Amino acid sequence: MPHLQFEINQSLTDADKMDFSEQVRQLFSEIMDTGTDHISISIREFGTHNLSIGRVKEPEKGIAVVNADIREGRTMKQRRTLTLGFMDLLQRTWDIPKEHMYVTLTEHKGEDFHLVERYLSGWQEGEDPLVD
Repeated sequence: MPHLQFEINQSLTDADKMDFSEQVRQLFSEIMDTGTDHISISIREFGTHNLSIGRVKEPEKGIAVVNADIREGRTMKQRRTLTLGFMDLLQRTWDIPKEHMYVTLTEHKGEDFHLVERYLSGWQEGEDPLVD
Protein backbone atom coordinates (compact mmCIF):
# COMPACT_ATOMS: atom_id res chain seq x y z
CA MET A 1 0.00 0.00 0.00
CA PRO A 2 2.07 2.91 -1.19
CA HIS A 3 1.83 6.16 0.69
CA LEU A 4 2.62 8.99 -1.69
CA GLN A 5 3.18 12.29 0.12
CA PHE A 6 3.28 15.60 -1.74
CA GLU A 7 4.35 18.75 0.09
CA ILE A 8 3.87 21.97 -1.86
CA ASN A 9 4.45 25.60 -0.87
CA GLN A 10 1.29 26.91 -2.55
CA SER A 11 -2.43 27.17 -1.81
CA LEU A 12 -4.33 24.55 -3.79
CA THR A 13 -8.01 24.13 -4.58
CA ASP A 14 -9.86 21.01 -3.50
CA ALA A 15 -10.82 20.32 -7.13
CA ASP A 16 -7.17 20.49 -8.22
CA LYS A 17 -6.12 18.18 -5.36
CA MET A 18 -8.81 15.64 -6.25
CA ASP A 19 -7.85 15.67 -9.94
CA PHE A 20 -4.15 15.48 -9.07
CA SER A 21 -4.72 12.52 -6.74
CA GLU A 22 -6.57 10.59 -9.43
CA GLN A 23 -3.79 11.28 -11.93
CA VAL A 24 -1.19 10.14 -9.38
CA ARG A 25 -3.11 6.87 -8.77
CA GLN A 26 -3.30 6.15 -12.50
CA LEU A 27 0.37 7.01 -13.01
CA PHE A 28 1.48 4.82 -10.10
CA SER A 29 -0.73 1.92 -11.19
CA GLU A 30 0.54 2.02 -14.77
CA ILE A 31 4.24 2.38 -14.02
CA MET A 32 4.39 0.13 -10.96
CA ASP A 33 2.11 -2.52 -12.49
CA THR A 34 -0.46 -2.76 -9.72
CA GLY A 35 -4.07 -1.84 -8.86
CA THR A 36 -5.26 1.52 -7.51
CA ASP A 37 -7.49 0.77 -4.49
CA HIS A 38 -4.58 0.45 -2.07
CA ILE A 39 -2.79 3.69 -3.06
CA SER A 40 -2.86 6.39 -0.37
CA ILE A 41 -1.99 10.00 -1.12
CA SER A 42 -1.28 12.94 1.18
CA ILE A 43 -1.13 16.49 -0.11
CA ARG A 44 0.18 19.07 2.33
CA GLU A 45 0.14 22.80 1.65
CA PHE A 46 2.74 25.12 3.13
CA GLY A 47 3.45 28.83 3.02
CA THR A 48 6.01 30.08 0.52
CA HIS A 49 8.98 29.90 2.89
CA ASN A 50 7.90 26.81 4.88
CA LEU A 51 9.57 24.46 2.38
CA SER A 52 13.17 24.77 1.33
CA ILE A 53 15.54 23.03 -1.05
CA GLY A 54 19.10 24.36 -0.97
CA ARG A 55 19.37 24.98 -4.71
CA VAL A 56 16.06 26.88 -4.96
CA LYS A 57 16.66 30.63 -4.87
CA GLU A 58 13.10 31.72 -5.75
CA PRO A 59 10.67 29.68 -3.60
CA GLU A 60 7.77 31.89 -4.69
CA LYS A 61 7.89 30.04 -8.05
CA GLY A 62 6.93 26.89 -6.13
CA ILE A 63 8.63 24.01 -4.33
CA ALA A 64 7.51 20.40 -4.15
CA VAL A 65 8.93 17.71 -1.90
CA VAL A 66 7.68 14.18 -2.51
CA ASN A 67 8.12 11.17 -0.23
CA ALA A 68 6.91 7.84 -1.56
CA ASP A 69 6.78 4.74 0.63
CA ILE A 70 6.53 1.80 -1.78
CA ARG A 71 6.89 -1.97 -1.71
CA GLU A 72 10.28 -3.28 -2.68
CA GLY A 73 10.84 -5.17 -5.90
CA ARG A 74 10.46 -2.55 -8.60
CA THR A 75 13.26 -1.93 -11.07
CA MET A 76 15.36 1.22 -11.14
CA LYS A 77 13.68 2.03 -14.48
CA GLN A 78 10.22 1.85 -12.86
CA ARG A 79 11.31 3.98 -9.91
CA ARG A 80 12.95 6.60 -12.15
CA THR A 81 9.96 6.69 -14.52
CA LEU A 82 7.64 7.19 -11.54
CA THR A 83 9.81 9.98 -10.13
CA LEU A 84 9.91 11.83 -13.45
CA GLY A 85 6.17 11.24 -13.88
CA PHE A 86 5.52 12.89 -10.51
CA MET A 87 7.65 15.84 -11.61
CA ASP A 88 5.82 16.18 -14.94
CA LEU A 89 2.46 16.06 -13.19
CA LEU A 90 3.47 18.65 -10.58
CA GLN A 91 4.79 20.97 -13.28
CA ARG A 92 1.67 20.61 -15.46
CA THR A 93 -0.76 20.99 -12.56
CA TRP A 94 0.83 23.78 -10.51
CA ASP A 95 3.58 25.16 -12.78
CA ILE A 96 6.34 24.26 -10.32
CA PRO A 97 9.76 24.18 -12.02
CA LYS A 98 11.24 20.67 -12.01
CA GLU A 99 14.46 22.10 -10.57
CA HIS A 100 12.37 23.07 -7.53
CA MET A 101 11.38 19.47 -6.76
CA TYR A 102 12.90 16.71 -4.68
CA VAL A 103 11.59 13.13 -4.62
CA THR A 104 12.53 10.41 -2.14
CA LEU A 105 11.48 6.78 -2.58
CA THR A 106 11.62 4.47 0.42
CA GLU A 107 11.12 0.74 -0.13
CA HIS A 108 9.47 -1.59 2.37
CA LYS A 109 8.57 -5.26 2.51
CA GLY A 110 4.93 -5.90 1.58
CA GLU A 111 4.17 -7.00 5.11
CA ASP A 112 4.92 -3.46 6.32
CA PHE A 113 1.68 -2.25 4.67
CA HIS A 114 -1.54 -2.99 6.56
CA LEU A 115 -5.25 -2.61 5.85
CA VAL A 116 -7.97 -3.72 8.25
CA GLU A 117 -8.51 -7.01 6.42
CA ARG A 118 -4.88 -7.94 5.80
CA TYR A 119 -1.31 -6.93 5.22
CA LEU A 120 0.08 -6.91 1.71
CA SER A 121 2.36 -9.50 0.25
CA GLY A 122 5.49 -8.69 -1.70
CA TRP A 123 4.99 -7.02 -5.07
CA GLN A 124 4.54 -9.26 -8.11
CA GLU A 125 4.29 -8.13 -11.71
CA GLY A 126 0.72 -7.52 -12.88
CA GLU A 127 -0.85 -7.91 -9.46
CA ASP A 128 -3.71 -6.24 -7.70
CA PRO A 129 -2.95 -6.71 -4.00
CA LEU A 130 -6.58 -6.41 -2.87
CA VAL A 131 -7.87 -9.15 -5.19
CA ASP A 132 -7.50 -12.72 -3.97
